[in-house]
Amino acid sequence: MTARSLADLVKAYDVRGTVPDQLDAEVARALGVAFAEVVIGPDGAPGCVIGHDMRDSGPALVEAFADGVCSRGLDVTLVGLCSTDGLYYASGALELPGAMFTASHNPAQYNGIKLCRSAARPVGQDTGLADIRTLAERILDGDVTPEAVATPGSRTERDLLADYAGFLRGLVDLSGIRPLTVVVDAGNGMGGFTVPAVLGTGAGLPELPIAVEPLYFELDGTFPNHEANPLEPENLRDLQAAVVAHGADLGLAFDGDADRCFVVDERGEPVSPSAITALIARREVARAVAEGADAADVAVVHNVITSAQVPEVIEATGARAVRTRVGHSFIKAEMARHGAVFGGEHSAHYYFRDFWFADTGMLAALHVLAALGEQPAPLSALMADLSRYPASGEVNSTVSDAAAATEAVLAWGEQQGVTVDRLDGLTLVHDGGDGDPMWWLNLRASNTEPLLRLNVEAADAATMERVRDAVLAIVRS
Repeated sequence: MTARSLADLVKAYDVRGTVPDQLDAEVARALGVAFAEVVIGPDGAPGCVIGHDMRDSGPALVEAFADGVCSRGLDVTLVGLCSTDGLYYASGALELPGAMFTASHNPAQYNGIKLCRSAARPVGQDTGLADIRTLAERILDGDVTPEAVATPGSRTERDLLADYAGFLRGLVDLSGIRPLTVVVDAGNGMGGFTVPAVLGTGAGLPELPIAVEPLYFELDGTFPNHEANPLEPENLRDLQAAVVAHGADLGLAFDGDADRCFVVDERGEPVSPSAITALIARREVARAVAEGADAADVAVVHNVITSAQVPEVIEATGARAVRTRVGHSFIKAEMARHGAVFGGEHSAHYYFRDFWFADTGMLAALHVLAALGEQPAPLSALMADLSRYPASGEVNSTVSDAAAATEAVLAWGEQQGVTVDRLDGLTLVHDGGDGDPMWWLNLRASNTEPLLRLNVEAADAATMERVRDAVLAIVRS
């Protein structure tokens, strides 16, 4: 990053970079001024809410950002330590735009900001973030000096953890479930802060028949035990071993800012986020119907990489499956457009209409606990019909010409008699109509790296491996 360019810091969906060479107090203050000018003021809000995760750099960056907002005559509500979904709760409950200082699962030297409008509505490249970046750069360059305001905004500190916990518990009934033992790996991230409040009695909530075995609950932004990124299989190994050692009913793993939740069954086997998406979709559709909705009027959103079983399960309930691009801004926009009750992604982001269409790993965890505890079978049996198709997982390849590699895969696919769509990258679907097993693949270019990301799923493991290997041979040649 050059001295006054924020191109490497301000991404498509958030702000993220290393401290202090990319993100320091001066940059944070300029971003706070820009957020006030681009989002808070035009939205007619009196101020914003700001939270941060456990990284050591967070408080100083929050102070600088808050100073920038207050310099525009707007008020700041500081909620201190919180998860990203805790910040979304604050934005929704207080009806204020929000700024969450976190770099999610990135290493300790990183920090960043996830921004939202009031009611947790997303701020992305096309919904204000590009304008925030441009204005912040001009402020840093001295090209723009905002006029002084007569009265700077005020700062107020507020603890919303108990309110957040009570709100989530009010959305899922856990009162009648059977006793469960759950191992929770917080990865030294914010799950260690929120899980005791939500599953325990510290927030003044009724006691649940759930025994929590904590793993790495100590807040530590240096991540001394493993990266707080459960999407990487290596980071699940401690949880898997602990579930078996404790004879637990399941395991839960949260990423650094606790907006994503991953699940391990009683055997220590990971449960795919697509299976969790299908499970929660069934529950949310059933609840909507029980409350009087016609199933045909209920929608659930999923991205292009979730398993083929997800729309199958949704449509089996009588509800509508809405397919969209990968990324929270696309999921949230489609959910709002269709009034969808739920949305899920392959990356373990889960979105709920009753949570301002925002993503919350903790609410997803409560649904899994309720579904398991409402019946006698182990989690592996409960999820058996939701794990229908072998999948490759995301396989990354470094390429010099992503477009040429993609077109080569398209040419190969057309020889296989596939259906083609380009909603998000290249998706090829072989429906099995010619007697060969069903398979599909998606090939997407990274926005930030010279990578192509491949996902393959098929009716059987041999077909999945054949398609995966054939495409990788093309891409990597």
